Amino acid sequence: MSFKIVGTAKYMDLGTGFWGIVSDDGNEYLPMPMPDQLKLDGHKVECKAVKIDAMNMFMWGEPVRIVSFKTLNP
Repeated sequence: MSFKIVGTAKYMDLGTGFWGIVSDDGNEYLPMPMPDQLKLDGHKVECKAVKIDAMNMFMWGEPVRIVSFKTLNP
């Protein structure tokens, strides 16, 4: 089942580096993969996502697959 994320795209400079989304309510999401159009550090985004059961080496955020998205004006 999909859900909505409204938050900020962030580049995390941990290890090899990765992209994530920090929602306005403080939750952390790890899009797998992060759409190129959302790779804008600090930009507000709105996404429709589904949780996925995936392992990752970053140990940060909830792994999700982005179904649809848009960038929002700051």
